Amino acid sequence: MENIALIDSFSEFKDDKSIDRVTLMAILEDVLRNALKKKYGDDDNFDIIINPDKGDLEIWRNRIVVADGEVEEPNQEIELSEAQKIEPDFEVGEDVAEEVKLIDLGRRSILALRQNLISKIHEHDNTNIYKQFKELEGEIYTAEVHHIRHRAIILLDDEGNEIILPKDKQIPSDFFRKGENVRGIIESVDLKGSKPAIVMSRTSPLFLEKLFEQEIPEVFDGLITVKKVVRIPGEKAKVAVDSYDDRIDPVGACVGMKGSRIHGIVRELGNENIDVINFTTNVQLFVTRALSPARVTSLKLDEENMRAEVLLKPEEVSKAIGRGGHNIRLAGQLTGYEIDVFREGAEEDVELKEFSDEIEGWVIAEFSKAGLDTAKSILEQDVNDLVKRTDLEEETILDVISILREEFEE
Repeated sequence: MENIALIDSFSEFKDDKSIDRVTLMAILEDVLRNALKKKYGDDDNFDIIINPDKGDLEIWRNRIVVADGEVEEPNQEIELSEAQKIEPDFEVGEDVAEEVKLIDLGRRSILALRQNLISKIHEHDNTNIYKQFKELEGEIYTAEVHHIRHRAIILLDDEGNEIILPKDKQIPSDFFRKGENVRGIIESVDLKGSKPAIVMSRTSPLFLEKLFEQEIPEVFDGLITVKKVVRIPGEKAKVAVDSYDDRIDPVGACVGMKGSRIHGIVRELGNENIDVINFTTNVQLFVTRALSPARVTSLKLDEENMRAEVLLKPEEVSKAIGRGGHNIRLAGQLTGYEIDVFREGAEEDVELKEFSDEIEGWVIAEFSKAGLDTAKSILEQDVNDLVKRTDLEEETILDVISILREEFEE
């Protein structure tokens, strides 16, 4: 009866998990042998016969017959008188096979055996999940929102595997409800104890690269190569693309007519602004392209120190720097160069920090964030535009303009 109960419990897991027959039998045999070692000290002389389909389980203990009173290893040897109780014809030196019932191991051992069996099956299942998702690292995956926590969203895939989407791996504008499908890349897979920890990311540059592969046929087919991706998740991204076929315009193919091809990617990333740029090994040209949409007047490279000095018309400076400095920061990351921006006619201008006696440092810093670090750059702007581009109150901006006009335009 105990044998059948154990096999039944085993079958429950067999039906629930995708475990092949050979592995199934190996797990059960391993669990049984551990139990036998605890009970008898050794399991080498035991034969275990399992038929999980029929629910059959037999354990046979093999011992050598020795004369009465000469048993030295009780697990390996049996007295002649005991052996003859099993079969009257046994003689000294012969092998005796005796069936061991699970009940002989004791009820506590049987409970431990079942628990060990459950543990081993889960361990096997977890190892398979770990291997499966380890191969998917860096690939796009879709799962459903199961539970929303403060620091992470817990997702479940179609097979019930748990995937974690941490808060810092979500795009700031992301908002998901229970039951919604979420796309991201499998960023990391680690074993925590025996359980796999699968982490998804939507902020990784690789996610954007894989979206290009998924959404743009020429990238998927290898006709267009994504050389590098840099992004500020949810805000702005720059993608350098190249084609080895001169007949293909890589930027045009990626963007599509009126942005039709890239629109789905932009929507997936919470309306992230994506600049697609033609890659080139000409560093000067690459830096110029990376600063798009700004038009560069001239550029001076210091290749040894990886610095670029860029000269721009005053009206192009704010475009080069971008909102919150995003454009120039991403251009630097894309090219690997630290980019310094200079205005044409700057010699006739005065840097804003020269007015630090009259204008507070935090106000100067706010203007600088918006790419406005000289007197002219502020005086050339409309007050409403300055309010939009900075976090400053209109009254503060008017005070600054008043100071600049008074001191600079004398």
